[in-house]
Amino acid sequence: MMAFGLIALIAGAASALMFASIVSGALISLVLFYLAPLPLMVASIGWGPLCASLGGIAAAIGLGALFGLPYCVAFAVTVALPAWWLGHLVLLGRHVGAAPDATEPPAEPEIEWYPVGRILLWIAGFAMLTAIAALLTLGTDADSITGTLRRGLMRILHATDPQASGEADQFVDALVRIAPAAATTVSMMTLTLNLWLSAKVTATSGRLRRPWPNLMTAELPTMTLAVLCVALAFCFTGGLLAIVAQIATAALMMAYALTGFAVLHTLTLALKSRAFWLGSTYAVVVVFGWPVIAMVILGLADAVFGFRERFLRNRQPPPLPTS
Repeated sequence: MMAFGLIALIAGAASALMFASIVSGALISLVLFYLAPLPLMVASIGWGPLCASLGGIAAAIGLGALFGLPYCVAFAVTVALPAWWLGHLVLLGRHVGAAPDATEPPAEPEIEWYPVGRILLWIAGFAMLTAIAALLTLGTDADSITGTLRRGLMRILHATDPQASGEADQFVDALVRIAPAAATTVSMMTLTLNLWLSAKVTATSGRLRRPWPNLMTAELPTMTLAVLCVALAFCFTGGLLAIVAQIATAALMMAYALTGFAVLHTLTLALKSRAFWLGSTYAVVVVFGWPVIAMVILGLADAVFGFRERFLRNRQPPPLPTS
């Protein structure tokens, strides 16, 4: 029990230090800030959600004592809560199988693990929560939020270029409009990366208590597409509702982008140069960013037309003759 508590405290302290490093202003602190959930996620997956919850509570209290209540709340909402809950979902499973037969020895029960697609939806939900909470610190209505964002970006722009012209104002206005969606996208990708890294760490150490999932089969629930359509419609309203709708749209589109990568991995199974094409695709997306739109389209198309199901069905060998 003492070792369990020590692991929780170490994970919480590591996450808190990485989260608080952002106050230094150093460039490396930005990387550490985005990786802050990683130690708690490793503790949650490797030693159980209780370990992560204890470490997260201790870390939040410590940050609150050192830096004040806003840091405590921000850490609890954006780091500790997602690490605890996502780690819980990774280990969540239920026993399935046929009814026991009294004439045969009992078989080992099969475990159905929580679907990867639903975990992606939870990640999207936490990304939305993080983005909305960050924007609400700037104001409680759309005008105050956009005004605060614009003033902050203008100060940064004039500090780097005092001779900024009117074109710079248009550039800042464009940044203000895309800022909520951009913040959601960054939060979505960092949470996904942290969860994948933590699962890899625990699998390498031998503490992953479930088989590694087949990520190529990841798919979102059917109703996700309807929710995305509703969110897109509300983006054209106005006020705070439109900002929240933009955040929801960005999060769900990134979820479909991740399933689009799963579709790409499936459709390239028959290619001899599969590694080259996959590596090139990832490199182009990481370097330029905007080609991720193609992955969003591919994920949406698979949700509508079932490309993966058709491809795998056609690849199956023909049935053996019965006579």
